[in-house]
This record gives sequence, structure tokens and C-alpha cells, in this order.
Amino acid sequence: MHVLETSIEYLKGVGPQRAEVLKKELQIFTFGDLLNYFPFRYVDRTQLVKVNDITDDDSYVQLRGTLGSMRLAGDPSRKRLVATLEDDTGYVELVWFKGVRWIKDALKTGKEYIVFGRPQFFRGKFSIPHPDIQLADDPKLSVAGKLEAVYSTTEKLTLRGLDSKGIGRLLRTLIERLDPHDLDENLPPGILARHKLMQREEAMFAIHIPESQQDADRAVRRFKFEELFLLQLGILRLKHGRESVKGFPFPELGEYFNTYFKVHLPFDLTSAQKRVLKEIRKDLLAGKQMNRLLQGDVGSGKTVVALMAMLMACDNGFQACLMAPTEILAQQHFRNLREPLSKLGLQTALFTGSIKGATRTTLLKALKSGVAHIAIGTHALIEEQVEFRNLGLVVIDEQHRFGVAQRAELWKKSDHPPHVLVMTATPIPRTLAMTVYGDLDVSVIDELPPGRKPIRTEHRFESARLKVFNFLKQEIRKGRQVYIVYPLIHESEKLDLKNLMEGYEAISRDFAGDEFRIGVLHGQMKSEDKDFEMQRFASGKSNILVSTMVVEVGMDVSNATVMVIENAERFGLSQLHQLRGRVGRGADQSYCILMTGDKLGDYARQRIRAMCDTNDGFRIAELDLELRGPGDIEGTRQSGGLELRIANLVTDQKIVAETREAAQSLLSEDPDLRHPKNFRLRQHLQDKRKEAIAWSRIS
Repeated sequence: MHVLETSIEYLKGVGPQRAEVLKKELQIFTFGDLLNYFPFRYVDRTQLVKVNDITDDDSYVQLRGTLGSMRLAGDPSRKRLVATLEDDTGYVELVWFKGVRWIKDALKTGKEYIVFGRPQFFRGKFSIPHPDIQLADDPKLSVAGKLEAVYSTTEKLTLRGLDSKGIGRLLRTLIERLDPHDLDENLPPGILARHKLMQREEAMFAIHIPESQQDADRAVRRFKFEELFLLQLGILRLKHGRESVKGFPFPELGEYFNTYFKVHLPFDLTSAQKRVLKEIRKDLLAGKQMNRLLQGDVGSGKTVVALMAMLMACDNGFQACLMAPTEILAQQHFRNLREPLSKLGLQTALFTGSIKGATRTTLLKALKSGVAHIAIGTHALIEEQVEFRNLGLVVIDEQHRFGVAQRAELWKKSDHPPHVLVMTATPIPRTLAMTVYGDLDVSVIDELPPGRKPIRTEHRFESARLKVFNFLKQEIRKGRQVYIVYPLIHESEKLDLKNLMEGYEAISRDFAGDEFRIGVLHGQMKSEDKDFEMQRFASGKSNILVSTMVVEVGMDVSNATVMVIENAERFGLSQLHQLRGRVGRGADQSYCILMTGDKLGDYARQRIRAMCDTNDGFRIAELDLELRGPGDIEGTRQSGGLELRIANLVTDQKIVAETREAAQSLLSEDPDLRHPKNFRLRQHLQDKRKEAIAWSRIS
């Protein structure tokens, strides 16, 4: 076993208890995991300042001086230790509120110390609370004279002595016991030379124990490059592999497609929809398997494009299927598509988990015999007993809600792999799409159908609740419907949030009377109860739907004009945007009202402001990426490759482009990584494939 695969508990200074906390809090299981836990910034311990030079602008200061007086202050139950550090320009107070007794015993007046800490100005003078303090003549303990790496930690780790300094000590212990061969180079010599990168061993020392800021910067760049390069290489190799997979050719653009386009299409296609259809058509003529991602904001008309792609399959004698993440969404697609398809003489089958008995048997026969041309359903479509006669095209709606294994099952439904069109209403920023979806061809519908009015988004504090409720009543009296969404179902002891059940009771009191009909919807309800409430709202029998995030996907009610989001500061930007997309689906002016408490943090304030400033889903996605990082963007955690340790897809766009070009260049010379210099790269990709399959492809 390689030393870096050693369990973390066997590192000196860890042991079973600390190991358990490291595993739970930071997912550090092995020596290698710890080594790859990189600092997020550095503190300059190379500079000494004089007491008189301390200013309000100093985040941290490092002083050298003699420890003067020490005294205990405060009442008996809450003692604090106050000491003075003196140099030739004056003195500053050092203050400790915890560990007073043992600190007092450890310090010696008259001795020279190096002190490091954050200065505070209080009652006309500076003091340094809880400073780092080390004897100036103790080289073993002092980190003065170097950059100090700062690591993210948690409260539970800190209680175990693993604050940033504690983690730093473990890393120094680990690095001291490693041999050079433990950190073999994994990038080819040509890449290192061309991009002026540090050797891996040198960079690993420099990132954790840098001699200078320049050393640290070079090491950080090296590991950002490595991380992004390996990610790009894996994705581009998948794309190369996919391009060699043969697909059914669809040469005909026949009666089904042309009749629908000329006779039954209810509105003119936008130029974006036409462009995407041309891209799909080109794929289906190429003789290779199509794997295309269709991005489009909520309400941009992705379903019509998917329908027309399925008609291309039918024109060429093949079946098609559309898989949706929920039964309610599958039923909605079935209701919307059955009528236009029946006018064309095409048989449509709805296949979900709740369909049982004789009906299910009949549907299975229809799919196997080819009597059913198009199947619409949930994950029930991938059950083993479901067989198609000749499945030629698979459309997957809201694809991030399906696991890799589930999607891959559809591959087996045909002798040849079917063409695949995956759709998402969660816009992905270009940088992220290039990295995550690098093995897919990406189409974007970037305009809304004409006649849609932009949704007005307003931020309201709790103090304006009465005005908000009066506005809702006005809309309902006009015959409109309203969503009110809460972040939680039941009260949480940790979070002071309005919960759904309390909210439902309050709304029932405020909206009393026969004109207001209230429904409630949450994830803990039985499927049949959820379906009942959703159908009730969709048919207009209820005009207020009190819900959790369950409502995010699957509700398409053109008469709903107001979305109220309670505790909006608790939702992510992409969640807020998806919820807002539930309204604005008809010709009437629609509104999204973001309700928050009076106190908002900077991060929450930025999200709320972004929502009020723009309806553009792609701009929202860019901001979400900037604010939260790629790991939290909805669905991307399935990728097995996007939980970046050190790189940032927003701030490191230059390195993203550089690594993509480097990966393309290397693969053009050695597509299968057979050359000895690329052995480590090939090995790395094989190891990653064992861990996870890229989620962006069905194959």
C-alpha cells in the first residue's frame, strides 16, 4: 500500500478520536487527503513592526519585545489575564480571557517574546486579545520569519485542538516523514516546461510551508493547473470516445414533422428554437450518436423543441421516449403532448410507477410491439421489464435529478445506443458548461417567446407583510392564483424560520372566507395527496398554494401570477430563480415577492439584490457561481469531478482556458495516452472512472 493511502489515525498527533472528527468534518480519511487539504490564504510572519507603528488598518501585527507586568483583572468568576509587551517605542497590552491560569504560569516576565495577533483599539489604546506568543530564542516553536498557511476549520475540530495551527502542525509532521518518491510527478515534462510549473514535490512543500509569498503563489498555480488539467483531460477523452459511437441515421424529415410544423404548431418558433432544431437535425444526420444538452431558461420553449426532435425519430420509423423526474411532471407532459401527437396519428403512452395491473400489461405490450410511438414517463421507463421495439431517441427533462446509473439504463433499451437529448432549465454559465459538459454538445435557447412580460421581483421586509397580503387579495379577486413557499416543513430548533405549518395556519386566518381556497403541499405527503393538491391548484379549485420547494418542478399554471418566497435569504440564487419561474407563464403581469427578516448578511443581501435586478437566468447562474462556487450549483455534485479543492472556475478562467488547450494538444498527439510519459495520466483517469462516471452523459 502506498504511504499516502495510510489511514489518517496512524499519523503522529491524530489517533482514533481526532481521526473520526477529521473524517466527518473535512472528509480527510488518509495521509493523501490531508496533504491535499490546501490553505485558503497566508499570513505574513516575515514582518516585524514597532508598537508605535500599529494602526487601525492592520489586520494582524507581529511584534518583538520584552514581557513586562502581568496581572489578573475582572471579577472572581470571569478573570482575564493582562500583560504588557514593551519595545523601544512603547508598550501594548496582551489580553487572554480563556486558559488564564496555565498561560500565566507559562509566561515569564523580563523574557523577550515574538507576539502575533489582531490589534484592537479600545479606550484610547491598542491591545491584542489572545495573541500567539513564542520565546524569541526558541527556534523549534517559532514560525516567525515565514509565511504562515491558514486552513479552514470547524468548531468541532477546534474543540479537538485542530484549529488552523493544529492542522498546520499535522501537515508539517506528515511532510517531514515523506520521501521524494511518495510525491511522484503526474504531469508530463513537456507540460511542466511549457507552462513553467513547479515540480509536484517542490510545490507540495511550498504550498504548506512556503519560504516566501512568491513560492506560495507558484505552488498554488501549479495545483490549480493540475486539478483543472486532469478534469479537462478526462472530459475531452470521454468526448473523443463518444464521437466514435455509431448512432441511428435519421435521414427523413417527413410527414409527422412537416405537418406539425405547418399545421399544428400553436405559435411561431423563436430564432433560438430554430437554431437549436438545426443543430439537432445536423446531429441526427451525422451517423453518430447524438449526446446534446439543451439549456433554456424557464418558459423558453424547450418542450416544443424536444417534441419536434421526437417527431424526427418517428418520421424515420423509430420510437422516442421522454423521461421526467416526477410523476406530476410526466403527467403534465403527457397532457400537453397527447393531443398534438394524436392529430398526427401517433400513439402516446404514459408510463409511471402508479400504473398497475391490466393497464400496465397493455402498455408494456404497446411499447414492445411498437404500437406506442412515444412513451412519456418517470424512472419507471427504465425498469427491466420495459422493452421497446426500436428506441431511437431519449429525451431527459431536468436531467440533474436523475442518477448516472438510472440514465445509463435507457442505453440498454436498444441494440444501438439511442440518440440522447438532455434538457435543463437551470442555466449553466459558459465557463462551467465548458468544464462540466465538455463531452456534450451544448445548445442554448436564449430568448423567451414573444408576448411574455418580464416578472417583477420585489424585496419586502417582515414589517410590510400586511401590504403584501392585501396585494395578494387584490390579485386573487382578479381571478389570479398565488404560490407561497417556505423553506422548512416543521420548526427547527437551530434556525429561527417561519415553517410551513405555522405559515399555513396564519394564512388561513388572514385569508378567511369562501373566495380564498387554500391548498398545502410538502415533501412528506403521500404521492396521491401531493398529486391531489397539485391538480386542485392546476384546475383552479384552489387559488393559494402554500408549499415547500416541492413546487419548484412540475407546476405549469398560466393563471398563477404571484410567487411569495418566505425567508428568501435561506434559499440559493438558483433555487430562487427556479421558484420565480413558476409564475409568468401566461399573458398577465406576474410578480415575485421575496420576504426576509430585517437583518440580512452581506451574502444574503447580494442574492436578494441580484434577483431584483435581473430575470436573466444565465446572469443569475454566473452570480451564483461567483457567490457560492461550482460545487453547490444544483446537480453538479453528481459529477464525481467538480468538487474542486483549490481551483475556482470564476476567478481562474484564464487557467481553465490554458488547461483545456493543453489537454486538447496532448490528446491530439496521444489520444489513448499510450506513450510512457503519459502513463501517470492514464492511471489517474482509470482511478477516477472507478470512483464515478461523468454525469453529463447517458452512456
